[in-house]
Amino acid sequence: MSKITRDDATNLDRTLRPSTWEEYIGQAKIKENLRILLTAAKERGHAAEHILLYGPPGLGKTTLSHLIAKTLGTNMKITSGPAIEKVGDLAAILTNLSPGDVLFIDEIHRLNKSIEEVLYPAMESGVLDIIIGKGPSARTVQLELPPFTMVAATTRISQLSSPLRSRFSGGTFRLEFYSEDEIADILIRSANLLDLKTTPEILANIAKRCRATPRTANYLLKRCRDLAQLGKTDLDEKIISDTFDLLEIDGRGLNSSDRGVLSYIIDKTNGGPVGLNTIAAATGEEASTIEDVIEPYLIRQGMLERTPRGRVTTAEAIAHIENNS
Repeated sequence: MSKITRDDATNLDRTLRPSTWEEYIGQAKIKENLRILLTAAKERGHAAEHILLYGPPGLGKTTLSHLIAKTLGTNMKITSGPAIEKVGDLAAILTNLSPGDVLFIDEIHRLNKSIEEVLYPAMESGVLDIIIGKGPSARTVQLELPPFTMVAATTRISQLSSPLRSRFSGGTFRLEFYSEDEIADILIRSANLLDLKTTPEILANIAKRCRATPRTANYLLKRCRDLAQLGKTDLDEKIISDTFDLLEIDGRGLNSSDRGVLSYIIDKTNGGPVGLNTIAAATGEEASTIEDVIEPYLIRQGMLERTPRGRVTTAEAIAHIENNS
């Protein structure tokens, strides 16, 4: 029996992740701002100021945090908002940091509010205030923390309190969606790392379906690679076509869920307007999934509009559904 390894789960994703600023494609303004901030901090011999990254999933927030730690020449400790359940969890993480370490907190908007308040003095003054005991006998113990840089990531910056946002003195940066050319460049790099035989034209064809997101681009490339491997062939147009047919992804990057939402609004409500909960009940998708995942892409593609009365499809959506039905 052959040994099973974690190829796609860990090693492959780690291989595709950019390890230098030059390999990180896109987000040019953010990279330049971070370069200045980090270089200046390193020259002074100080820990860099705290940084907040926000934007939709899959745009490279975690990758940027790895590059920040690498630039500073320090270790990075990784956790997430939901993983920090008690004040003791946060205390254990902070007190185990070495001077200059980067602490990356993903999904920081899901951090418990009571823990958030303990984080304020840690970020601002480098101390951790812990209350021991209850009632009149309670006392506060103040622990000195090593200098550190916190890098936080969120997809919902509106859910962060103003006091927490204000403590990211190094800057708050919004990651933008990528252009097709940038996605194509990312796919060329990934294809080279995966040792795939293909052409820039074929990779550009994949880029059109990647929803302007690097994570989606690498996911689709890996699925195309799987089919090419089974067929013992290069990554050609037939492999691309067959892969997207299997995944039910059309030429504009819409999947079956996207088309299902549009089809319901067009066929059952004559193009709308229709409410979010009605769409969710009719399509079987959760309202939060429609609102956070499906709708933003359809709106960017010019196929859906949000109005005070509900969701409305556009003429472009009608033409697209007719051509792909």
